[in-house]
Amino acid sequence: MAVAQSFDKIIAASVPKVRREYPVYSKMADTCGQVLLGSGLTVLSHPVMYIKVLIQVGHEPLPPTLGRNLFGRQVQQLPGLFAYAKHIIKIDGKAGLYNGLGPRLCAGAIGTVVHSTVRQICQEKSLPQLPGSKPKADENALKSVAEESTKEMIARSCATIVTHPFHVITLRCMVQFIGRETKYSGMLDSIVTIYREEGIWGFFAGLVPRLLADVLSLWICNLLAHAINTYAIDNSMSHTGEIRNCSQAVTGFFASMLTYPFVLVSHLMAVNNCGLAGGMPPYASVYPTWVDCWKHLSREGNLGRGNSLFFRKLPAGKKYVVDEKRFF
Repeated sequence: MAVAQSFDKIIAASVPKVRREYPVYSKMADTCGQVLLGSGLTVLSHPVMYIKVLIQVGHEPLPPTLGRNLFGRQVQQLPGLFAYAKHIIKIDGKAGLYNGLGPRLCAGAIGTVVHSTVRQICQEKSLPQLPGSKPKADENALKSVAEESTKEMIARSCATIVTHPFHVITLRCMVQFIGRETKYSGMLDSIVTIYREEGIWGFFAGLVPRLLADVLSLWICNLLAHAINTYAIDNSMSHTGEIRNCSQAVTGFFASMLTYPFVLVSHLMAVNNCGLAGGMPPYASVYPTWVDCWKHLSREGNLGRGNSLFFRKLPAGKKYVVDEKRFF
């Protein structure tokens, strides 16, 4: 027992030394850990994203059913997450829930490395404090939030731009379910197909609204959290740390709701007019720009389509087309 304890002490004492003498290896280990954790979460969440994307593009393979809402009133409801998943499993098996997983894992791994690298560069390039009078505590805190948000915005934007081609391939592999195509069957074949048919810009379809969603969500979340933590939470309160973490989560959820239309438009533009049934007439309209897509969805009241996977109500004024499996 004494030998084991002595060995543990030697290991514990050597870890900080290794981190000091080999910071590069420490950084690589942290990044690898983030990649592995992110990959695991991606695998677990992929079926949910798959179903969400199919709903976003308007695919409704199951007709509405008569159900009851939270108040017990009879309403026409659309199939939720589990009913949709059962339908996919019935057609493609359980493996069908993981269409597009490969390029999404690549996007996650590359995005984590790019984000970590750019974030580290931003930290090293931080500007020194300007000489002059010391700012007030509130001003200093707001300035710190703005600086950190700017660094995070740059890191996220770089990661998004680099990984967007994989994101486009992921979405198109998913949307193939609608027309039962096999056009995007592999990573290399998908890259060749997109480049041959659309050129280099085809890899960045829907990039602008996706960037806007990331940037706006980040700033809304951080600024709202700062306002709540500064003016609504007193440091003398008990469990202040837990309350601050809770406020960060709430503001993040609120920010994602506000920016959801940008995510929806980005996904639709990524598959728009790409040769798949789910992105072409008569199933879907062809949009020259993402602004046209936004305007069209706004006119039809569909900017929130796919935002909820449970308790989905029937769109007002829409008719279900059985043959096309969508609303018209």
